Amino acid sequence: MKLYNFFRSGTSFRVRIALNLKGLSYEYLPVALPKGEHKQDAYRALSPDTLVPVLDVQGDPDQALLSQSMAIIEYLDETHPHPPLLPADPLGRARVRALAQTVACEIHPVNNLRILKYLGSTLQVTDAQRDAWYNHWVLEGLQSYERRLQDLAAQRAAAGLPPSVYSYGDTPTLADCCLVPQVINGTRFGLKYENLPLTMAVHEACMKLPAFQQAHPSNCPDFTP
Repeated sequence: MKLYNFFRSGTSFRVRIALNLKGLSYEYLPVALPKGEHKQDAYRALSPDTLVPVLDVQGDPDQALLSQSMAIIEYLDETHPHPPLLPADPLGRARVRALAQTVACEIHPVNNLRILKYLGSTLQVTDAQRDAWYNHWVLEGLQSYERRLQDLAAQRAAAGLPPSVYSYGDTPTLADCCLVPQVINGTRFGLKYENLPLTMAVHEACMKLPAFQQAHPSNCPDFTP
């Protein structure tokens, strides 16, 4: 497989984590977003929406190109089911997807690179205003994530179960693939992760695993400080 991605892209980071958790090897193909490589015709032919990541599952661009990180990860989970990134039961899958979509649908869309660039270049907000925008929406979303974890913890306690190690249970899931990149990206903007004890405990547990460590932007071949 070939993964077209950018080291700092949170969506690319998600897919790298999933590939690592599955133990799947892939060729890392960098797409330099700051240089506009994703807008060039060669990449547009791979990705009609000109976004990263794109996963070439066949190694042939004419055969099977997948875009959108959530779709890619679910594809990987269906075609390489062990270890699973979604629970076996429908209720569990819905809960994990709800956690994942808190990040992927509520936090990320208003804070990705193209939105931040539009705020600065077109609306001409200051860097401080841009950072305030980013921090507001990320923190609001993570507070929602924390409340979801609190509800799940209460349900486990009522059932006589110990607290989850990760977002949902004792193994990483799709939710963790989404959470960790968001937390790490937030540090670039000086976000203070206060009053998020469950969320940050999950993040710390994930970052003890090689799959998450190896996917970290600083370990990518195109990394620049």
